[in-house]
Amino acid sequence: MLKYLSIMGFNPLETDQAVLEELGSRLRAARLARNLSQAELAGEAGVGRVTLQRVEDGRSASMTNLVRILRALDLLEGLDRLLPPPVPSPVEQLRHRGRQRMRARSSRGPSAADEPKQDLTAKPWQWGDEREDGA
Repeated sequence: MLKYLSIMGFNPLETDQAVLEELGSRLRAARLARNLSQAELAGEAGVGRVTLQRVEDGRSASMTNLVRILRALDLLEGLDRLLPPPVPSPVEQLRHRGRQRMRARSSRGPSAADEPKQDLTAKPWQWGDEREDGA
């Protein structure tokens, strides 16, 4: 049953090992579809053949090696679909008006930077019939 689900997409209930094995299987299929041997792809990717074999077998590998293999298979753009850049909501776009967010907000509430600035040079508000000279 899990193998059937993995053909349609990754099942969130699968173990990490099952996901790695499915990724390896897909990489192997992509390599074979391009009619490349493990040695040829490893050479193009700049990784060892044993490293490529380990990835295809679903064993752990470094992110750098995975990126190199994906690039050699012309599949690097798949990472863009996997983790697209965040798109701010229209309200956030208006609020920031081109300013890029540099850090996360504290979970303790709004920061002093979020509060409106107070103009200390402005005179306090008065009713129209009040005069400064007290008359």
